[in-house]
Amino acid sequence: MRVLLAGASGVLGRHMAAALVGSGHEVVGLTRSPGGARRLRDDGVEPLVADLMDRDALLRAVDGQRADAAVHAATALRKVPMRHSGMAATDALRVRGTRNFVEAVQAVGARRLVVESMHLGYGYGDFGDRVITEANTPWAPPGRDAALERHLEGFRVKEQVAFHTAGVEGISLRFGALYGPGYGAGGTEQIVAMLRKRSLPVVSERVRGSLPWTHLADAGTATVAALERGRAGEAYHVVDDESASMTAHVRFLAEAFGTPAPMTVPLWLIGAVGPYLRAFLTSVAHLSNAKARDELGWAPAYPTYRDGIRSLATTR
Repeated sequence: MRVLLAGASGVLGRHMAAALVGSGHEVVGLTRSPGGARRLRDDGVEPLVADLMDRDALLRAVDGQRADAAVHAATALRKVPMRHSGMAATDALRVRGTRNFVEAVQAVGARRLVVESMHLGYGYGDFGDRVITEANTPWAPPGRDAALERHLEGFRVKEQVAFHTAGVEGISLRFGALYGPGYGAGGTEQIVAMLRKRSLPVVSERVRGSLPWTHLADAGTATVAALERGRAGEAYHVVDDESASMTAHVRFLAEAFGTPAPMTVPLWLIGAVGPYLRAFLTSVAHLSNAKARDELGWAPAYPTYRDGIRSLATTR
């Protein structure tokens, strides 16, 4: 297939592009900058410079292009935000950016559309030990406060537009917390650099918090599987087999890479300076990946975050 990929020069997008190219697909990568275009050419991807937030410029950029399918993985994040305001640009990409991109998808004649989503769309809540499936828990419920509602609206609208646009076969991939090769949001290299500078604290293990995790390479292979075998109108959990707290993940990362151990700070301090980060760290969600295994024929190459981190450490 010829695939139009939004967010192609980001950490996640580059892994998706590599998996698509490696599976024999042709990728046209949307990026906002000439620098991103140069990186895409180096990756064997045809670049197209356009901003999803500028509808008219986006439609001009894709004029004359044709594609069989599309992927929306655009984000404005460069690191995990501390405050709710740090999510504003990404929230806008999930709402207005998705609507603009779907117009571009229709313009290029693509029928199949895969959109990136995250486990946090279940509501930044504490679901205890219950295992969440795509069918047993409401997606993007009303937020507990105005700040969370802005984020959840983004998750809600992105899937609604993908699933309910005429002529578009929408599929959503709900990832866990991303990690793996790359410097930027979701990339482990940035975290390791912070650990070496002793600039990344963690909260006590006594703080309840447990996140599903997704290796970036597994996100890439799942994208290929969804394009080739996913069912229209369906969401799939693309997560590994074990949830774990951010503290456990970062401490294991420090051990594997031989960096100084991260300092421990109280949760109240995180909440005072970073209310969004507090909501992220205290979320508890265990997601089943059984549907992706059964319907997509996908399985994580790295079943746990420890497997993925060990692989990263041995190839550094």
